[in-house]
Amino acid sequence: MPESPFVIAGGGIGGLATALGLARKGLPSLVLEQSAAFGEIGAGIQLGPNAFHAFDYLGVGDAARGMAVYIDKLRLMDAVSGAEITHIPLDEPFRARFGNPYAVVHRGDLYGVLLQACRDNDLIELRANCRVERYNQTAGRVTALLAGGDHVGGQALIGADGLWSNIRRQVVDDGAPRVSGHTTYRSVIPVDEMPEDLRWNAATLWAGPKCHIVHYPLSDWRYFNLVVTYHNDAPEPVAGKPVSKDEVRRGFEHIHPRARGIIDLADDWKLWVLCDRDPVENWVDGRVALLGDAAHPMLQYYAQGACMALEDAVCLSHMMETRDSIEAAFEAYRAQRVVRTARVQLGSRAIGDHIYHPSGAHALVRNAILRDLAAEDHYDRLQWLYGGTGLGTATDA
Repeated sequence: MPESPFVIAGGGIGGLATALGLARKGLPSLVLEQSAAFGEIGAGIQLGPNAFHAFDYLGVGDAARGMAVYIDKLRLMDAVSGAEITHIPLDEPFRARFGNPYAVVHRGDLYGVLLQACRDNDLIELRANCRVERYNQTAGRVTALLAGGDHVGGQALIGADGLWSNIRRQVVDDGAPRVSGHTTYRSVIPVDEMPEDLRWNAATLWAGPKCHIVHYPLSDWRYFNLVVTYHNDAPEPVAGKPVSKDEVRRGFEHIHPRARGIIDLADDWKLWVLCDRDPVENWVDGRVALLGDAAHPMLQYYAQGACMALEDAVCLSHMMETRDSIEAAFEAYRAQRVVRTARVQLGSRAIGDHIYHPSGAHALVRNAILRDLAAEDHYDRLQWLYGGTGLGTATDA
């Protein structure tokens, strides 16, 4: 009889990466996606070197690199004065220091790489229209109970079902996500509609009082991704709501015309109210484990949400090889990941307050500190994040 699978609730980047990681260890998985089809919503995503460490481990490094745009720098601009505050070079010294590049990619393109790799693997089964509502657990087996009354059994269950995870509700039971009060608006524009003097090969962030603007090239330089965020004390979660350009403009009337004018370049704006959760330690219940946003949802300010899910997948699969039971492997995975991901969760909140959104004297202090940093100073500060630690593999050495 074939070995029963690891059931993975959630067919996003984290769920697919987990299936690939388990397959590398010879372990079968069944990925259950609640949507009618496997797919990814959104446009741009930033990938630090730690994401490429994970891609290489999962066997999709070359394909992921083929989808990416390799930017020259991370550029921080003052949205009030219009002047550059600092930049972090991403050239050969950066790659040599961290062992991999920094890049940007269309989320759908990256997702397609992972999805095709899963479809090509005989150890991975994909099923859509399967929403996991809860689970039951007995010795040696977990049963995922689906909306509509069906159920699926396996030797373990991994909750990769996102911010509103039903698996987390049963494992942690910590209520609804925390609403940050920060509203993000997203759009894309053709590259030839971006003013020539702003067509920088950079991930550019304009930091202003209670707001910021991000832009970078995508899809072989066919588009620019635009993400603008306003700290407007939004009271409740919203995801993907279409909004008018006038609504977007209202949060940015107080910044430099050069930065503000970027908003006028796009028409198809959608709104998200950002949410996260406080870090917790209890990701595991016997043969059930949380992963990605189900375990550690975070704000966008470190650009690490997908990267942390990829790292989780690598670490979990590695622990399956190094421990003598699923329960022990899940606990080792949790212990390896919890502090690192909590640091990114809490750090993302702090960056939003102290780097992206300050005003007045607070902003002047930020500018003075960051302008004094050389490239190596920036690299030293990023070593903990990009240096490959936390995967639970030989890359941690």
